[in-house]
Amino acid sequence: MLPILDTPRLRLRALVEADIASLFAIFNDPETMRYWSHPAMTDVSEAEALLREIQQHAEAKTLFQWGIARREDDLVIGTCTLFRIEREHRRCELGYILRRDHWGSGLANEALNALLKHAFGAMGLHRIEADIDPRNTASIRSAERLGFKLEGQLRERFFVAGEVQDSFIYGLLAPEWTSR
Repeated sequence: MLPILDTPRLRLRALVEADIASLFAIFNDPETMRYWSHPAMTDVSEAEALLREIQQHAEAKTLFQWGIARREDDLVIGTCTLFRIEREHRRCELGYILRRDHWGSGLANEALNALLKHAFGAMGLHRIEADIDPRNTASIRSAERLGFKLEGQLRERFFVAGEVQDSFIYGLLAPEWTSR
């Protein structure tokens, strides 16, 4: 159901049963999940449930989550997601995560460029928002490189693993994307 989005080093594609181990490797790392809105997975059954949930949302067209796979071996090393899609307002939210051993490689930026091109192009969206923990400076830099603008801060929005987390809300409009 999801279109395949190719970049020089990556293929953004639908997640399948064979990706469960990769999903678990991504979402069970406490360091990777530190800035996420829920704690790290502790059992592979959680990755299985996540895959089922992703597939159900895709069928209902309420959330689209691509696996970020390396083109060289098709191994999923992250995900990028469009969710809280409001078609009447032509807006959604963006989420992304990359396995820690691929941080700093430019792969998140490469994947998100492809996703945003698709979202503002074929999907016809006008506004995309990103909710980022203020302590996640690497994610903030990625969003800002893509043209996202800081629009506000929501204080003490989440409690995850006993830790309070604020949220920075970033926004990107279609005209800003096309003019960059």
